[in-house]
Amino acid sequence: MTNDTTVTPPLVAKPLTLPCGVTVKNRFYKSAMNEALAGRDCAPTEAHVRLYRTWANGGAGVLVTGNVMVDRMQLGEPGNVAVEGERDLAMLRRWAAAGTEHGTHCWMQINHPGRQSPITINRHPLAPSGGKVDGDYGRFFAEPTELTSDQIHDIIRRFANTARIAKKAGFTGVEIHAAHGYLINQFLSPLDNRRTDEYGGSLENRARFLFDVFDAVREAVGPHFPVAVKLNSSDVPIAVKINERNGAPGGFNEEESIWVMKQLEARGVDLIDISGGTYSKPVIQTNDGAAEDRRRGVYFTDFARRVKGELTVPVALTGGFRCAADMERALGEGITQMIGFARPLAIVPDMPNRIIRDGWRSTVALPRITTGIKALDKAFGGILVISWFELQMNRIGRGRRPDPRIGGMRALLFVVRQHGPAALTPRRRKGHQ
Repeated sequence: MTNDTTVTPPLVAKPLTLPCGVTVKNRFYKSAMNEALAGRDCAPTEAHVRLYRTWANGGAGVLVTGNVMVDRMQLGEPGNVAVEGERDLAMLRRWAAAGTEHGTHCWMQINHPGRQSPITINRHPLAPSGGKVDGDYGRFFAEPTELTSDQIHDIIRRFANTARIAKKAGFTGVEIHAAHGYLINQFLSPLDNRRTDEYGGSLENRARFLFDVFDAVREAVGPHFPVAVKLNSSDVPIAVKINERNGAPGGFNEEESIWVMKQLEARGVDLIDISGGTYSKPVIQTNDGAAEDRRRGVYFTDFARRVKGELTVPVALTGGFRCAADMERALGEGITQMIGFARPLAIVPDMPNRIIRDGWRSTVALPRITTGIKALDKAFGGILVISWFELQMNRIGRGRRPDPRIGGMRALLFVVRQHGPAALTPRRRKGHQ
C-alpha cells in the first residue's frame, strides 16, 4: 500500500486560455505601474530591459508595462515611454524579448492622458471638453482644448498604430487604458464630457470613443492577439465613505461600467482589468503602506462579485493583493480569473515563483513611506509614494536589488535628479496595486 503524497497545485498556478485562443501560464497579472525610466526622448532604455527580465524571471504569467503614450507631445507623467512610429523599434524588441522570457506574456499598456497631463510637461493638453481638473490638484494642470472631430480620429489612429508597433516589436498583447481619469475615462464620464456631438451625451455616445479605439486596435493586431481594457468600476474615490455603487456624483458609475464591459465582451475583448478612481478623486489618499492595506483589504471585491454573474470574459482584479491566501480566496470564489498586483513586485520581484514553486505564504508588507518631516509628508504624500516605487524599479533596472529600507527623502531627491522639478508636481495616484 502506498501513500498518495500528491500536492494539489495552487489556483494561481493554473493556466488560463483567453477568448482569442492564447493561453497564459498562470494567474499572476503584473498590473501597469509607471516605471519613469524613459529620458526626454520618451524612448525605452536598457533599464526597461533589465527590469522586465527580472520580473519575467520572477514567474508572473502576464507583465503589463507602465503607460506607453500614443503621442509624445501628450504625456501623463515624467519618464513616460511614447510610441508614435518605429524610431525605437530595436529597443522595443529588446524590451519585449526580456519581458517574454520563460513563457511570460508581456503586454504593452497604451494610453493618452487627455487633460491629465501636468503643466510642467504639457501646457497644451487636449480633452473631450474644456475645463480644468477639479479638486486640490487643478492648479497643476493647464486648461485643455476641446478635441475636434479630426483630432479624435487622429488619436484613434494613434492607438491602433502603437498597438501595431507593439505587436511587431514582439509584445504579446496590449492593454487599452480606459481608467484613472485619463482620456478614455474622460470621454466616459459625464462630468468631464460635455460634448453635444456623437461622442457626448448618452452613455452609448460617451463610450463611442472607447469602442472606436478598441475596434481600431483589434483591426491592427488581428483576432488572435490579446487585447485587454483597464476600466474603472466607477469614478468613486475609495477613501470617501459612500456607497461604492453611487460613484462620484454625476460621474461614471457601476451600472454604466457593467454596460460598457458587456459591449466590450461582445466586441471580443480578451480581459478586463477592473480598477477605479480619477485624478481629482483618487483611489487611495494615504502613504501608510501595510497599515492602509490592513484597513482596506483587496480593492473592488464588491464590484467584482456583481460582475461575476454578468460576464464570461476573464477579469483581472487589481489592488490590495499581498498574500497567497487572499489570491486563492478570490480565484476560488470566481470573482476574478487573474490576480492583478504591481507594487509588491517592486519589493519582491520573484513573488509568483515563491508562491507557486516554494509554497510561500508570507505577506508582503508595503512600508510606510515618510521623509521624517510631517510638513513634507503632507505636501508630497502621493508623489512621495510614487517616487519611492520608481526608485525601487530604477534600482532593479540598474541591476541592483530593491531596498525597502530606503526613506522618503531619498526618494524625493532621486526623482528630482531624474526628472527635474516636474517630478514634484502631482501625477496620477494609482493607489496600492
